[in-house]
Formats: sequence, C-alpha cells, structure tokens
Amino acid sequence: MTTTTTALLVPLLPFLGAAAGLFLGRRAPGFVRPLAVLPTLAATALAVVVAVAQGGGPAIDAATQLTPTGSVPVELALHLDGFAALAAVLVGVVACCVQIYSTGYLRTDPRYPSYAALVSLFTSAMLLVVYSGDLMVLLVGWEIMGICSYFLVGHYWETEAARAASLKAFLVTKLGDVPFLFGIFALAADAGTFRITGILKAVATGGLDHPTLVALLLLAGVAGKSAQFPLHTWLPDAMAGPTPVSALIHAATMVAAGVYFVARLLPVFAASAAALVVLAVMAAVTMLGSALAALAQDDIKRVLAYSTVGQLGYMTGALAVGDRGAAVFHLLSHGAFKALLFLGAGVIIHAAGTNSLAAMSRMTGLARRIPDAFWTMTVALLALAAVPPFAGFFSKEAVLGAAEHAATGDGHGVPGAAGWTVLIAGLLTALLTAAYATRLWLLAFRGKGAGPAPDHGRQPLVMNAVLWVLFVPTAALGLATPFLPDWFDGRSLTPTATTSVLGTGLALVGILITYGAWRHTTALAARTPIGAVAVTPDAAPAVSEEQAIATRPAAYGDNADAPDPADPGRLLLGPLHRHAATGFHLDALYSALFVRPVRAAAGLVRFLDREVVETYVRGAATAPRWLGAAVRRAQTGNVQTYLGALLAGSLVLAVAAVLLSTATGA
Repeated sequence: MTTTTTALLVPLLPFLGAAAGLFLGRRAPGFVRPLAVLPTLAATALAVVVAVAQGGGPAIDAATQLTPTGSVPVELALHLDGFAALAAVLVGVVACCVQIYSTGYLRTDPRYPSYAALVSLFTSAMLLVVYSGDLMVLLVGWEIMGICSYFLVGHYWETEAARAASLKAFLVTKLGDVPFLFGIFALAADAGTFRITGILKAVATGGLDHPTLVALLLLAGVAGKSAQFPLHTWLPDAMAGPTPVSALIHAATMVAAGVYFVARLLPVFAASAAALVVLAVMAAVTMLGSALAALAQDDIKRVLAYSTVGQLGYMTGALAVGDRGAAVFHLLSHGAFKALLFLGAGVIIHAAGTNSLAAMSRMTGLARRIPDAFWTMTVALLALAAVPPFAGFFSKEAVLGAAEHAATGDGHGVPGAAGWTVLIAGLLTALLTAAYATRLWLLAFRGKGAGPAPDHGRQPLVMNAVLWVLFVPTAALGLATPFLPDWFDGRSLTPTATTSVLGTGLALVGILITYGAWRHTTALAARTPIGAVAVTPDAAPAVSEEQAIATRPAAYGDNADAPDPADPGRLLLGPLHRHAATGFHLDALYSALFVRPVRAAAGLVRFLDREVVETYVRGAATAPRWLGAAVRRAQTGNVQTYLGALLAGSLVLAVAAVLLSTATGA
C-alpha cells in the first residue's frame, strides 16, 4: 500500500465509523463502543505510518480532479509535509483518548451513540483539513467541524446553557467563515488555483495582486475558528458541553484548525507587512486578555477555556513573526497537555460533584481521592506554566525566541513592531499563565474545608488510564527537540538563553506570588466571618456527571455572587477582577451593538407585517365579503321575489333605453 493510499484511509476510517455508528446505534447498541474506538485507533495507527514514511522529508503531493468547474478546478489533493504528518498523529491520539475516556465518562448517557458518531465525524473532518492540498476540499472539513461542534456543545440540550452555547458557537464561527470564504475565492482568483502548492508558487513569483485584502479576509475566519480576539467569546461558553468534547475541541480540532491553516499558507500572510502587524496585535490582545480572564474564573473548565484562548494567541504570535515551526510545535505540545488538563478536570468534576473552584477549595482530601488526576494534572499545569523540563517550556520558548529574533531585526522581513508586540505580550502572559495555573491547582487540590470531599465512588479505569497516556508527551515531548528540526523546516527548536531566563523567571515569579496571595487570603478567610453560609461537602448531594457538567452549583448557599475570601485571584487582580470575570464585558458589548439592534429590527418587521401588510390584506378581503353578503341575502328561495326582481330590472332597463334614445335623437 502506497503512502498516498494510506493517507486517504486516515480520514476515511473515522467517517465510516461515524456512519456505521449512526446506523447501528439503536439497532445494535453493543457495537456502538467498538465502532467509536476501533476506527479511530486504526486511523491513528495509519497516521503514524504516514508520518514515518514522510519522515520530515520533502512534501508528498497527489491530486485528481473531482469535476470540471469551467474556471478554477477543484481537486481531491493531498499535501503531506512534516507539519501535516505530525498534526494528524496529534489529532488521532487525542481523538482516541477522548473516545476511550467517553466510554466511561458517558457510560449511562442514552445519547452516547449519536455522541460517539459525531466525535468520529469531527475527527474525520479535522484529518481532512490536515491532509488536504486543495482549499475547497479543506473548506468541506472546516465546515463539517463547525456543524459537529454545534451538536456536541449542545449535547445536554435540555439545559438552557447548552442550547445557548451551541448556538453562539455556531453563529460566531460562521460570522468569521463568511469573509473566510471570500478570501479563499479572492486567493484562487489571483493564483488561478485552489491547490496549496500552486498558491505558494504564485506567492513566490509575486502573483498575488491583493495580498493584504486576501490575508485580512482569511484572518477573519481564523479568528472565529481559533477563538482569537474579537471572535473568541464562544469558546468559554462552549464548556456547557461534555468535558471530553471540550478536550477534543480545545486540544486537537476546531481551534487548532485556524492556526494550522495559517501555518500552511504563511507565505500568503508574510506577503503583507500590514497583515503580520494585525496578526501580532490580535495575538497580543488575545494572550493578555484571556490570561487576565482566566485568573478570575470560578468554573474550572472556563479557566482552561480561557487558557486555550491564550495559548492559541502564542501560536498566532509565532505566525505573526514568521515562524510556523514554533507555532506548530506549540500546537503539538499544547494539544497533549491541554487534553490532559480537560480530561483530568472531568475526573475532578466527577469526584467533587461540581465545576466550582470555590466549592472545591472547601473540600479536604480531594487530591487523595483522585491520585491519578492529581499527579498528571500537576505536571500538565507545570507544562502550561512553561516550567522546565516539561513540553510547554520548550514550545513556548520557541515562540518567544522567534519573537526575539523578529524584534531585533533577524526576522527575515518581519516588521520589528510585530516582533516587539509578540515578545512583550508573551512575556507578560507567561507571568499570568503561571499565576492562574497555580491558582487552579491550589483551589482544586489544597482545599481547607471543614469536611472531607464527597465520595461519589471510584472513577472508571479507562478515565484514569487515558490520563497517563497523555502524561507521556506532556512530560517528555520537549526532550525530543534535538530530533525534530527536519519536521519543522530545518529550524532548531532549542530555547534561546535570553527568553528562557526571562520566561522561566516570570513563570516562577507568578507561581510564588500566587502561592503567597493564597496563603494570605486563606488566613484571612479562616478569621473573617463570611456573611453567606458555604455549602459544605457533607451537605452537598451526590450528582451525576451530566448534572455536574450541565449545572454550576452555588458555592455560597443562596448567594451565588458572594466573593470567595480564599481566592487569590481577587487579591491579585483587585478592582480588575469584576471586569475580568465577565470577559471584560465583550458579550454585553456585542449584545448592545448587534443582538439588540437585530432583535429591534425583527420586532419592527413583525409590527409592519402585522399592522400594515395584514391591514391591506384584510381591507382587500372586506369588499368581496360585503358583496357576497349582499348577494347571499338576495337569495331567498322565493320564486315570486325572483320574478318581481326580474320585472323591476326589465322596467329599469326599458326606461333607461327610452331615455338614452331620446337623448340621442335630440
């Protein structure tokens, strides 16, 4: 079997598994779990085979024309370079872990068959995006992911939060997809092809007539899909879905698609200095804003969601300074430790019966009840904070090193402003990332409550086993940096001294400051009377996994807005905490600028339809109705009446005829 044939099977197998799972879900429920896991495992194994065959060498290209279009042809094309090979392995590994984890996490969910099929379809769509060498075929996978995310985020459709989150995710990403589609058409019009290789050749020969316009249109779609400012607001709300879905969306699919797309077409964006500066500013605002917001969140999954937004900002920042190797390397390492964090959060939620960090901070012994989640998440949080020697340190320092080179004039045509913007924002975000990672660990695992954590039973074995599978790349991927340059355009991924010292130093400062703030706030909370009564672990009722995810219990009895005196985030952010907790009111701003005007316009249209259009319709029907009533009254059924009316009518006609003839004769 050739490498091309093997690559075609990689996205095809999960698709066939999804189709079979949907067809057999109700007829043969015993086949649902094997159909969810085995095709994804097989696709992952084949993705590894393709990666070994590609070996970081020259790209493998193959294409066949799908159908004549009369203008720019659309081709079923493969483009297998080092980035595609490694990204496909990441997608497959995370998807396998999510499917296996879900067999335990959703073991009692009656909607598991449709859920598993949608996850397989989601995986197939992302693999299509990764391997595709034609932008129109890539767009098919891009849109299928958007549709699947709508259904998966809204899995608990009986809750208002899930319904609203799924609709918001769909609308916001589609808002970015409209200019994205125009950008693809404009790019194909300039280059004369949808093939990625043809587009890159056109860029190299100066064949793009409008590089800035094309780049900005494409960036709109990337901002929506990869949750970058200002289209990032859908991602934190998407936490209303099941935790395995959050891991899949945040680690290996959907949000990674935008970063991967820019990495594939980076020469298109590099052809416009203005586009690179816009990308750098977008990345900087995204990094800093999301890190501040993460430091103020109470829901453990929302903390991780804002963390994902910030780490994607690092990736787009690396692309803004022209280093796609650093961007994809951080995408890979982030995929490993963020999938581990989300799946570990699912174990915590299952054990604690709540998403609330404030409630967890009042539980003692939670870490002892879930030792697998505790140890693996501790390492994953250290990787997130870029503490050496874990994977996040090497990939984040690669981004900062690339920004340093661009800032000091070694960026090969990248504007220095873009380099300085990414470098300064990246260093400040490193400090904030360490702070919110430490805060999450302290509140979740170092609770000071009066009673023990509630015992909701042991977690299924598969849930804990998956954590250790993801632990391996989280802890050890950075050690492979000497062997990776061939896969990343030959660029060395070894951290530079300056950014390593600055980044690690700021991370350690963030950890120490947050720990000190936590010690201070915990001591104050122990002495200060609290106006509201906290929910103690003994009083907390056992809840199902679905209830724990779909609802957010109040940490302070009836007063859900009461501040948590032991939360170090409040001390660190001060008056900024209230604004950061709401995402700096962007949702309220969008509601005022877009949602309310659209609803007002819809109300006006409804009023005009009811009061104006219907008035004319009713008026047009009134005259025939009156005429019909008059005719109906004349139909008495009395023959004498009819004869009388006939004679009277004849007499009237005769008189009219005489008068008319007399007038004519005169």
